[in-house]
Amino acid sequence: MPTDQELDQQKQTRDALVRMQNFDAETLRREADLGSHLNFSPVTESAARLVELYKRLSATALDDFPLPDLQAIRNQADNDFNIFNQILEFNPTAGSPQQQRQQLMQQVQAAYHPAFKALHPYISYSLHRAADFQRLDREARATFQQIRDEATAVTQDLQATRDEAKHVLEDVRKVAAEHGVTQQAAYFKEAADDHERQAGSWKKWTINVSIGLGAYSLATFVLHKLPWIAPATAYETVQMAVSKVLVFGVMSYMLYLCAKNFLSHKHNAIINRHRQNALMTYKALVDAAGDTANRDVVLHQAATCIFGPQPTGYSGQGDGQAPSSKSIVEFLSRPLSEME
Repeated sequence: MPTDQELDQQKQTRDALVRMQNFDAETLRREADLGSHLNFSPVTESAARLVELYKRLSATALDDFPLPDLQAIRNQADNDFNIFNQILEFNPTAGSPQQQRQQLMQQVQAAYHPAFKALHPYISYSLHRAADFQRLDREARATFQQIRDEATAVTQDLQATRDEAKHVLEDVRKVAAEHGVTQQAAYFKEAADDHERQAGSWKKWTINVSIGLGAYSLATFVLHKLPWIAPATAYETVQMAVSKVLVFGVMSYMLYLCAKNFLSHKHNAIINRHRQNALMTYKALVDAAGDTANRDVVLHQAATCIFGPQPTGYSGQGDGQAPSSKSIVEFLSRPLSEME
């Protein structure tokens, strides 16, 4: 176990090394604030070369070095960074700027060789440590095992997701099938609403014609008493009587047609409303049927009830017979014959 002093020295050395590795040599130019005569563009290439030298030393290798070596690496990194820092803080208005600039550039250009002599043993060890094939093999095996574990976990998750997706797909298919059938109820709804509107219109016509026929019937009792229309001869009397009969017959026939159309549309509206409600609730019948044989019987009877003629009270015909028992017996006997 390293001591606290060693840990502290490792941290300080690592910080100094990383600071040099992350340094951007282009910041030394300072062309914008120093101009073309005092900038440090000529030394950016030397500074970049020095930074690349520090990048060859791995920070992880510092864990293996003793305190003297850590101190040497740290001192070298601090000295080189101090040169860069002096360039960054160079003030052209203080002292002799040309002489200071020249000295700083010479320091940067001459810094590589001392740094190389001080760091190359550590860089060699760092490269050897990075190329430790046994350690790489152990790390590769550990990584491979981790990948296998993660692949197994992912496979299990995919299997669970697949099962869940399968159940969701089945539910979607059921909902789609139910929606596909219940959607057909919209056609019966449209037909029922249309017949309701027409029945209401014919109902008004029936009421109006009935009122007109009643008013005409009352008028015929006093029509012959009007002086300007009262018949004076037997011919005029016969002519008036025939006219009254014709008008009364036509109005009666119109009343009959209006009432018939009203009853027909009302009958059709109720039939279509019945079919709409039946299709909306058919799912409950299918679910309650159980096995396939019972479902066939229920569906047959439901279809017969939905699409067969139904008595509504508005039709004068005695249609709307209930499903015959013969069809039920045929369906019930089908599973028995199959079992044989």
